[in-house]
This record gives sequence, C-alpha cells and structure tokens, in this order.
Amino acid sequence: MIETDPDMRAVEATLFASDQPMTVEQIRGYVGDSVDVSAALTQLAAHYQGRGIEIVQRGKAWHFQTAPDLAHLLRREREESRKLSRAAVETLAIIAYHEPVSRAEIEAIRGV
Repeated sequence: MIETDPDMRAVEATLFASDQPMTVEQIRGYVGDSVDVSAALTQLAAHYQGRGIEIVQRGKAWHFQTAPDLAHLLRREREESRKLSRAAVETLAIIAYHEPVSRAEIEAIRGV
C-alpha cells in the first residue's frame, strides 16, 4: 500500500517540501541511493491521479500542482491599484477640506 511504503513516503515528503520542481537526481540526494526514485514517482503519480492535486513531470523535473479542472476555484479577481492623477488628488483634497462643495467651487479653487 502506498501510504505505508517508507521509500515512497520519503520521496513524497521531499517533493512536497520543495519550493521548486525537482529532478530524480535531486530527490535521490535527499532520500538516498537505495531508493528507486523513478518507480516511486510513477506510483505516486498514479496514486494522485484524479485528486485535487497531482504529481506531474515537466521536462526532467517533478512537482505538485493543482488539478487543471479545479484551477478555476483558486482564481481570484485582483484589484489593480492605480495611482491617481494630480488633478484627482487635488480634487479630493479640496473636497476633504471644503466639504460640502460643488463642482463649480472645486473648479474655481483649482483655477480650471
């Protein structure tokens, strides 16, 4: 069973703890030469297939990733903060200082 095999658990833990994709050689550096890393990765990939996360190979490196069909759940709309123009800052400053104020009064103060 996958969960009780110490070699596969070691490979899984090494890959999970890494912040970068790892090659078989890099993983072997952590788990030792006695572990068949390639076989463990293949079995782990099969074990994670169809789950929310999966182990995938990109080039020669392996890493965990979110299942592609669930990526939409993790996408969030990001608010982009943009700098206000000088005119906008001036207008807001006038409103804050002179409130209540009309548009005509703002334009008169700004000299527009």
